[in-house]
Amino acid sequence: MPRNIITRISAIPPIQRQSMIQLGVTLAITLFGFLSTMLFSHLLGEDLMGVYYLFLAYYGVFNMIGDAGFGGAAVKRISEGKDQNEYLTAYAVLRFLLIIISTLILLAISPYFVDLREYDLIPWIIAALAAAFFGNTITYGVYGLGHVGIRNLATGVNEFVRIFIQIIAVLLGYSLAGLFGGFIIAIIISGIFCIKYFTFRPARFTADHLRSLITYSFWAFLIGSGSLIFSYADTIFIGYFMDNGDVGVYRVALQLTTAGTFLTAAIAGTLPPKFSNWSAKGDLTQIPGILTKSITYGLLLAVPTAAGGILLSDRLLYFFYGAEFAAGGAACAILLLLQIVNVFMVFLGTTLSAIDHARQSFYASGSAALLNVALNVLLIPIIGIEGAAVASLVSITLNAVLLWYYLRQHLSVRCDLRSAGHILLSALLMATVILVYMQFVPLTNIFLVLVPVAIGAVLYFVVLFRLNREIHDEIADLAKQFGLPWPHWL
Repeated sequence: MPRNIITRISAIPPIQRQSMIQLGVTLAITLFGFLSTMLFSHLLGEDLMGVYYLFLAYYGVFNMIGDAGFGGAAVKRISEGKDQNEYLTAYAVLRFLLIIISTLILLAISPYFVDLREYDLIPWIIAALAAAFFGNTITYGVYGLGHVGIRNLATGVNEFVRIFIQIIAVLLGYSLAGLFGGFIIAIIISGIFCIKYFTFRPARFTADHLRSLITYSFWAFLIGSGSLIFSYADTIFIGYFMDNGDVGVYRVALQLTTAGTFLTAAIAGTLPPKFSNWSAKGDLTQIPGILTKSITYGLLLAVPTAAGGILLSDRLLYFFYGAEFAAGGAACAILLLLQIVNVFMVFLGTTLSAIDHARQSFYASGSAALLNVALNVLLIPIIGIEGAAVASLVSITLNAVLLWYYLRQHLSVRCDLRSAGHILLSALLMATVILVYMQFVPLTNIFLVLVPVAIGAVLYFVVLFRLNREIHDEIADLAKQFGLPWPHWL
């Protein structure tokens, strides 16, 4: 990379620079992930894909038990700049003990879960938990030190290695074992990637360090448990009330909706260390402006993706993943709306926890998680996977509303209504054009489906940039600083 480009990139404010790096990583990962999932869906079918998603769900549950919120607590305390070696050492010891406890719980309950026994998932889950002990200890430490870009790159390495190994293994005929093995190996490699920046040394920690971690981790664990319910309760309940194939259809539909989450994931990953550091210094004045702008940029992709995706979801599922996955079209449309609400939930929750109000964050996520479970149990037996989608949408909306209520007690929280209005108007114009296209052109092949996607995307950004020069100028400046061409006519 030419030196002048490096100089220009270094001049970009840290949060913007780290967000752009994370955006590039997230975009590449998502595209690669979409392509690999399409391949796996065609080769393995909905049933085996459902089993893999159940493995991820069970791993998520027991890894959460094995972390108990201490990972987030360690990042928080390390980012504050005091006793960093002691806090990291305390976290590693606690994590090791909790992984053992988590494994024992898994072995104890396994006789009562058919899927765990039928597909011999237990050894794979235990191996994944052991890999997570190594990988997460390294990456959490690096993240706490403020090396957000390195941590984001490690996430990218994890995903790329996982997908690459899984593709090779599946093509060689290893099926589920290839998917599980790729997942585990990638966790280990992501930790190895960060070792160079892992500058910690083992240090004797005290009861005060443990108490400090426990105080924060208690609420972080409860918050994480709520997030875990949002992530996996629908999967587990669909697997319980319905078939593995239904799990596969639902999770593939959910993955398709993540096309609009690039910016949200990229920006949210850079905020906690900065917000935490400012909070520890008693300086909250910079946070509201960054939070408002973050929400705006999260909506920048989530709204048009929902507007276009609702019209095309069943056709996209049919041609990208296979005919059996087209049954997820209605659920996909609901989940696309969820991703819009998720923008607010992610940024509000990230901010509330980072400024040391984890208890209130839990009140919000805990209430919404209970509602999520109740709605899943009530709706899935009645309307199937669409019930799971409705349960997630309603509960995440409640979570976002409660987070807004609590956060505004500490900060000025507002949405840039002018920019949000421009985004919504541009998306509606795009959706109108797509709808007209669909009235005259039958969507009988993948090419005819991709045409309105491309036309809609170009129209959306052209209209938005014409309406909102502030968004245009910021994106144009960033593109130029990264040495990317920018059309003068925009």
